Amino acid sequence: MSERIIDVLIIGSGPAGLQAAVHAVRKKAEVVVLGKVERSAIYQAHVENYLCVPGVTDGSELMATALEQAQKFGAEVIAEDVLNIEQDGELYKVKIESGRQFMARTLIFATGNARKKLKVKGEKELSGKGVSYCVDCDANFYRNAKVAVVGNESAAVDGAITLTRYASEVHLVARKLEASPELRAELSQSPVQLHEGQWVKEIQGEQAVAGLVLENDTTLEVEGVFIELGAKGAMDLAATMGVAMDPETFSFIATNKKQETNMAGIYAAGDIAGPPWQMAKAVGEGCVAGWEAANFAAKQKRADAA
Repeated sequence: MSERIIDVLIIGSGPAGLQAAVHAVRKKAEVVVLGKVERSAIYQAHVENYLCVPGVTDGSELMATALEQAQKFGAEVIAEDVLNIEQDGELYKVKIESGRQFMARTLIFATGNARKKLKVKGEKELSGKGVSYCVDCDANFYRNAKVAVVGNESAAVDGAITLTRYASEVHLVARKLEASPELRAELSQSPVQLHEGQWVKEIQGEQAVAGLVLENDTTLEVEGVFIELGAKGAMDLAATMGVAMDPETFSFIATNKKQETNMAGIYAAGDIAGPPWQMAKAVGEGCVAGWEAANFAAKQKRADAA
C-alpha cells in the first residue's frame, strides 16, 4: 500500500483544525485534514460572540465557509476518521477508515472534546434546538426562559448557578449530587430548584425543546436543557502514543504556548487542548498550531536534504 508523506496532518475538521490548515498551507506546507465537519460541536450551534460576525449565525454556515477557505488555499480535506497512529522514526504513520495510510512529519490533534450524552429520547433530535452541552456558550440565548441542567458533578452545579443570571427559572436534575462542598453551599443559597434522586427519561419537543420528563414521570416545562455530564475527550489515539494529558484532571491534552505537546512534531488545538470551550480560542490555537507545525516540518525537510 502506497504511503504519502504529509508535512502537516490535522486530525479534526472543526474551527481549530481548519484554521490550522489555512495557516499551515500559507506557510507552503502540504496539508491533509481528516474528519467530518458536521461532527464539530459548533456545527449545530448558534454563534453570536465571535468577533467580526454580527448577529446570530448558524455554526453550519460558518463551517461551510471555513471548509471552502481551507480547500481553496490548498488543504486536502478527507471526511474519514483515524483508525490508528504509530510512530515510525521521525514520522507518524496514520491509517484511516478506507484503509489508506499516510506518513506525516507533524500531527495536529484538533478533534474537539466530545460531550457525554444522556442517550434518551429527544436528545439527538433536539440538539441545537434547545439541547446544549455548554452553559458558557449558550446561556445568553435563554434570557428570561425556563431551563434545566442535568448532571451530578461540579460542572453541572456551576452551570445551574450561572444560568440563574440569565434564565427566569433553573432546575438541576441529579441522580446523586457529587459537587464540591463550596458549590453545594452556593447552590443551597441560590434559586436553583434541585431534583436530586431523579434522572431524565425523555426530552420533549417538536421543533424545539418544550419539556423534560423525569423518571418519576414529572414533566418540567422548560425551553432549554443543558447536559453537563463532564467531558470525555476524543484522545485515545493521542494517549496511547504517550502524549501527555493535563496533570490535574487528565481530561485534555497538555500544550505550551506554541501548542506543542510533550512529543516532537505533535500539536493540539481547540477544545481538546482544554477550556474554555469557545470558537475564538479554537481558532486562535489553530492558527498557532498550524504555523508552528509548518515550521517544524520545514526544518525537518531541510535536515533530511542536508
